[in-house]
Amino acid sequence: MDAESRAAVAEAPVKTAELTVNESRTYKFIKRVFDIAASAVGLVLCIPIFLVIGIAIKIEDPKGPVFYHQPRIGLNGREFTFYKLRSMYTNADAIKATLMDQNEMDGPVFKMKNDPRVTKVGRFIRKTSLDELPQLWNVLKGDMSLVGPRPLPTAEELACNAYQRQRELVKPGLTCYWQISGRNDIMFDEWIELDFRYIREQSIRTDLKILLKTVEAVVRAGGAY
Repeated sequence: MDAESRAAVAEAPVKTAELTVNESRTYKFIKRVFDIAASAVGLVLCIPIFLVIGIAIKIEDPKGPVFYHQPRIGLNGREFTFYKLRSMYTNADAIKATLMDQNEMDGPVFKMKNDPRVTKVGRFIRKTSLDELPQLWNVLKGDMSLVGPRPLPTAEELACNAYQRQRELVKPGLTCYWQISGRNDIMFDEWIELDFRYIREQSIRTDLKILLKTVEAVVRAGGAY
């Protein structure tokens, strides 16, 4: 997002949303226990996957690390370190500025279907969502939950207006309504409203429903790039 666009966002009228966070202690306790158990088991089961993909990443681009980390904004605006399997060449962040005019997403988010920074291995692990598996560590640490609004990179989150940043009222997650509704194929404003829908509907039943539908969404790979 260029300076003019950021200024337009900042000056835009701020809408309001009636968002009520589920403050139930029982819900929070069950959700956290499930997050810990599922992420711990998931990380153990993912060890062979990390090993195989890690070797493939190093063969294609040996200079870079296997895991990519980036600062992102989470609950109540707190910044944390977010982990992924590296899907881009090592100079990806350095050349992002040269690609901004080819951004295919609206709002402060940057996405390209045929991003030249993505490696061959990267295209596969993005399409299959395998690149997201290291975030189970974020879930285990408590930075994220299995279900919650996807955390944006710090610069993109800070470029959002006050209305959009209400998504920070709950802990970010591995998956949410955005993942099961088309992901990068939907507009940013719709993405925000889907996050608000989750905040309003937050419950054990909603979380389980989203997790089950995420499996189907990953198999379809719609909007994943």
